[in-house]
Amino acid sequence: MRKRDLPKRLLQMAVVLFGISFITFCLTYLAPGDPVQAMYAASGTIPSEEILEQTRENLGLNEPFLTQYFNWLTACLHGDFGTSYAYSRPVAELILSRLWPTLKLALMSLALMMIVALPLGILSAVRKGKVSDFIVRIFSFLGVSLPNFWVGLMLLYVFAVCLGLLPVVSDGQGFGKIILPAVTLAFAMVGKYTRQVRTAVLEELGQDYVTGARCRGIRESTILWRHVMPNAVLPLITMLGLSFGSLLGGTAVVEVIFSYPGLGNLAVDAIRSMDYSLIQGYVLWIALIYMVINLLVDLSYRYLDPRLKEGNR
Repeated sequence: MRKRDLPKRLLQMAVVLFGISFITFCLTYLAPGDPVQAMYAASGTIPSEEILEQTRENLGLNEPFLTQYFNWLTACLHGDFGTSYAYSRPVAELILSRLWPTLKLALMSLALMMIVALPLGILSAVRKGKVSDFIVRIFSFLGVSLPNFWVGLMLLYVFAVCLGLLPVVSDGQGFGKIILPAVTLAFAMVGKYTRQVRTAVLEELGQDYVTGARCRGIRESTILWRHVMPNAVLPLITMLGLSFGSLLGGTAVVEVIFSYPGLGNLAVDAIRSMDYSLIQGYVLWIALIYMVINLLVDLSYRYLDPRLKEGNR
């Protein structure tokens, strides 16, 4: 992406965020249940109808839909996403407190995936049609096919219940308490990225410049690491950005299985308790994070691939 396209991209992000905020608020507004009753139920109080009505009046829930929406949107633009009914804490504070554990889990999952997927993908491409290629392709197929919740439960049963090597509940503190959810998330990504690396490397190996290098007597290892890999890795950057954004959004199933204190677990709790303020804030934050990460990935292309810089054609 060129620098002069940045303002246009930022405007598009603002429009998308506005649309997401409207849809999210509309869906929570139309959702069944009374948020005021949910708020009192979370505190263990049974209020009278007069108190319920007074609370709705104080919170502005008796206002027309558009008035409620613009009041909420104005508050969000000032950094106030409301107060969680279930936790009785500001939504922004809750989300920020859960963002760091999710960030750690996402980074460790991506690191484990890259450590495994890159060598397997390269091996499969270089040894195309051989036994090792066949084994790697079966492994990648299993990684893509097996659901995360099943892999997580199996890992939990083997390493926590049977062997007792790792804790059953993960609080996100320390390597031993984060490794199982990280491996669970990395398992599916390894299958997908191994196939992508294999495809990218095979495509580059079929290029004319590789044939020319071989004719000049350049060693295969030099061709692979100095010429093929820099070109093969570039298309994977976009995928990595998308995967990182998805992981930061919180992988709810895995976090619930391991009781991991991340954003996905927080979102599930918010849905269970009909905590509409928290749901709305969560969706906005995740949408913003996802778009910012994709913007950074697009900007990084100009520096990773000189052909994309302004003035080069």
